[in-house]
Amino acid sequence: MPSKLKSRIHLDRRTLLIGGGVGAGLVVAWAVWPRTYLPNLTASPGESLFGAWLKIGTDGHVSVAIPQAEMGQGVFTAMPQIVADELGADWKMVGVEPAPLNPLYANPLAAATLFELALGSMPGQLRRTYASRTGLMLTGCSTSIRYFEDQLRHAGATARVLLCKAAARRWGTDWQACGTANGFVVHGNQRLPFGQLAADAADEHAPDPVPLRTGDDNRLYGQPLPRLDTPAKVDGSANYAADIRLPNMVYASIRQGPVGATELVRVDRAAADKIPGVLKVVTTRDWVAAVANNWWAADRAIEAMRPRFKLPDPVVNDDSIEETLGKAFDGEGARIAEAGDLAAEFRGAKIVYAEYRVGLALHAPLEPMTCTASYIDGKLALWLPTQAPGLARTAAARAAGISEGRVTVHPMMGGGSFGAKLEHDVAAQAALLAREIGRPVQLTWPRGEDFRHDRYRPAAAGRLSAKLNARGAITGWLAKIAAPETGRELAKRLLGGDPVIAASLAMPGSGDPSAIAGALPAYAIPNYAIDHHPADYGIPTGYWRGGAHSYTAFFTESFIDELAHVAGIDAVAFRMAMLGQQPRLARCLQTAAQLGGWQGGTPGSGQGIACHSFRGSHIAVMAEAHLTADRKVKVDRLVAAVDCGRVVNPDLVTQQIEGGLIFGMAAALGASTGFTENVADAREIADLDLPTLADSPDVTVEIIRSGSDTGGASELAVPPVAPAIANALQAATGVRFRRLPLLSDVE
Repeated sequence: MPSKLKSRIHLDRRTLLIGGGVGAGLVVAWAVWPRTYLPNLTASPGESLFGAWLKIGTDGHVSVAIPQAEMGQGVFTAMPQIVADELGADWKMVGVEPAPLNPLYANPLAAATLFELALGSMPGQLRRTYASRTGLMLTGCSTSIRYFEDQLRHAGATARVLLCKAAARRWGTDWQACGTANGFVVHGNQRLPFGQLAADAADEHAPDPVPLRTGDDNRLYGQPLPRLDTPAKVDGSANYAADIRLPNMVYASIRQGPVGATELVRVDRAAADKIPGVLKVVTTRDWVAAVANNWWAADRAIEAMRPRFKLPDPVVNDDSIEETLGKAFDGEGARIAEAGDLAAEFRGAKIVYAEYRVGLALHAPLEPMTCTASYIDGKLALWLPTQAPGLARTAAARAAGISEGRVTVHPMMGGGSFGAKLEHDVAAQAALLAREIGRPVQLTWPRGEDFRHDRYRPAAAGRLSAKLNARGAITGWLAKIAAPETGRELAKRLLGGDPVIAASLAMPGSGDPSAIAGALPAYAIPNYAIDHHPADYGIPTGYWRGGAHSYTAFFTESFIDELAHVAGIDAVAFRMAMLGQQPRLARCLQTAAQLGGWQGGTPGSGQGIACHSFRGSHIAVMAEAHLTADRKVKVDRLVAAVDCGRVVNPDLVTQQIEGGLIFGMAAALGASTGFTENVADAREIADLDLPTLADSPDVTVEIIRSGSDTGGASELAVPPVAPAIANALQAATGVRFRRLPLLSDVE
């Protein structure tokens, strides 16, 4: 890869200047809201702006504004690839920079998915435009390409037309006779580079509508182009939040209380003073932070102070979580989805029943929560990885006691997230510390703190019942799912300051659709019902890669396998018989079985299979697994067949599926924590039983070519892995494992 690529990620040359007023909430009359927004992308000397999405320099470089956070999923490559394809750019001359906070870059699709419950009660027009009217930039829910692809294509096509117009004016020809390729405008034997035309082209006017490219020649779309962020990550030149160094900067570590309504009651400040390098101890009602000239000293001071917090009431332990989930089923529950007449179908029938449980799951990204803050002359600057920069801005401004217009956010690449960096507590804490200390402060949560105060994937329980007819087909299906109202909780925590959201959440409702997302089977079942039984066990939960699909798919696909055994039908054939209306998912299932050498899941084969549809995409996973002599789960092989519609970059999709398979396997075997007196038991990475390189299975990924609309890929592989492994273990051992992590059933 050319060394020139190293300079194409401009992570520090632009700041994200966040002005006040955009996120004030929908308290202003509808009539005075603006319907259009002006871009605030800025150009360096020698660059020409082409709308809100890209700039072209006199040297021919193309810089694309990226409104989504790069957390390893590849948006710094896929999004500019769409623009470059329509533009006809030379990939070696394409770079990216974070987009400024602007309603033009809001992500309504992510907002609608994350905050379905909060937005659902709004009038239709308000609901559709809430994200843009509040400047809500969000990264999450596999929406980056699904939502922004059309805008990126239009931006690239518009710039191409303007360049062609500028060239045609010089050549005295029709612009429609011109084309672009490899960074040049071409007309017959005539060629002009983009850099020579950019300034003139920026003054041209685009037609309406702008024609998109057609044909397959010289296309970048669909090609496995190299990632733009790889060289900088390999040679270490890419800056992460922990790499920030500011003049006179100090370092901070923190300890927060147990989950629940707690408060700090005692610290031993004298013990902290004995640690060389410690400068100050800062306390609030909720936490204590030590500030030092190096982070190691700050963290040692936290341990030396032995902070004590008031134990909340009620006390949360593993037993109380289990008890709460069980009691949640005592109520009637809220019916989220139904079809047919299930009561009549079940009346007097022989019913197959099974109950499943999943434990709390941690995000556990490699990079813990971190933020660097500088407070000078009443202005605050933040450097942090965040999936929601505007929300981090709001929290930091509130903590520092200043207006949001006086806060500047520098968005950093993230060392993993999986949903964790939607949260912004660390931004508020760093802001308060910077104002208190009067010096730039880099706050990094210790690993144990990252685990103790994660917003966990909730523990949940599923009680599934079904009726089979004489031919072994499912004619009735009832899924009762006990889980916290995570969607309501997330909306309150992240958007609760918005009066309209607060009012929406205060309205009486029945159940939380996001808590049972993915529970509706893809199969043709004439009579079904899906019920949510809210369970509040006192532990904060949040968005985790795949959301509720991560446990509802485990419930559904495990139960489908159990029903296939009851019916005496091969697990693949049993599923295929019910997928007549789901040809894309059926093809994935057939492909995975063929690639994996499916043997019918016969006893001793150690083979299991599961499939799932998610975010407009479809996947089937075949697993081979067994129990070792010391009663541990060993996954030998994972085979995945994926249909996610049009693919921008097949390498990126493959990477996401491979990563999702391993992530899902880790969650199936570990990545969980128990609770003792309101504190998470997991303190170190070693406590999570994560798979090592030696534990990693052989992985095969097949991407099925499809002309369908682009679907999500970053979360797609996570939900079906656990049930595929559980089904494989049943084939290997004859024992059905109905609890995640699976190790908890084995030990």
